[in-house]
Amino acid sequence: MDFEAARARLIEHLSSEIRDESVLAVMARIPRERFVPPGEQDLAYEDIPLPIGLDQTISQPLIVALMTKALELTGNEKVLEVGTGSGYQTAILAELARLVITVERLSALTEE
Repeated sequence: MDFEAARARLIEHLSSEIRDESVLAVMARIPRERFVPPGEQDLAYEDIPLPIGLDQTISQPLIVALMTKALELTGNEKVLEVGTGSGYQTAILAELARLVITVERLSALTEE
């Protein structure tokens, strides 16, 4: 599968609702397929949540973009993320904030 082309299509889709270029640019660089289980990688760039195990999901890309945009990050912030999950949101935040501290209560997800 051509993940780069799929990622570009997703960003184009998101840009109809998300006007924050910095959020879109970071999402265009972060390979979401690396944050989903191998059996779900072909769906990584669909605008849907995907299971990551233990009854948890990686959030729908639109939701990730909306949450990130709502923070209005300038690059000087310290961000506390509760519920690391797959780490996808963490990776995006790490590109936009000065420091990200993230905690996960499910040790199996932390190990993964």
